[in-house]
Amino acid sequence: MKLYFAGPDVFRLDAFQWAEQVRALCHGLGHIALIPLDGEAATAAAIFRNNLQLLNAADAVVANLNPFRGAEPDSGTCVEIGYALALGKPVLGYAASLAPLRERLQATGPDADGAYRDAAGRTVENFALPFNLMLSVPVHCIEGGVEDCLAGEYLAGLAVCPWAG
Repeated sequence: MKLYFAGPDVFRLDAFQWAEQVRALCHGLGHIALIPLDGEAATAAAIFRNNLQLLNAADAVVANLNPFRGAEPDSGTCVEIGYALALGKPVLGYAASLAPLRERLQATGPDADGAYRDAAGRTVENFALPFNLMLSVPVHCIEGGVEDCLAGEYLAGLAVCPWAG
């Protein structure tokens, strides 16, 4: 399978080394890694178009859902996941912790209305999901790293996207 790797890993100091490790890992499993660093695009618009081309070519998406620049996954990763889901492609995500969002945000509650609230007083979903329901429901989430995510039993489950219309 051609696997598109979504996530903030492209911002790592060792991004190109990380990409080579992922390519080698995929090659060893008989897959092809498609990484946003692939290509010569240099402008924001060109990088965007390049990533969409890679997503179109992919059979599935593997997404790094670890918090990035805050409590939630990288916003660009979320866009890529949404695009892949709209195309009917399966998405497998991984994060070091899949603790429920309510716990990760240290939400207080329940209050008199039965709601849990974050530090700013906003309601926090209480579905025992690790991320917003719009990520947690359609994405098969694995606790661990990219190696855990690519373990055979999980990757085999990507053959069909249950959310495709």
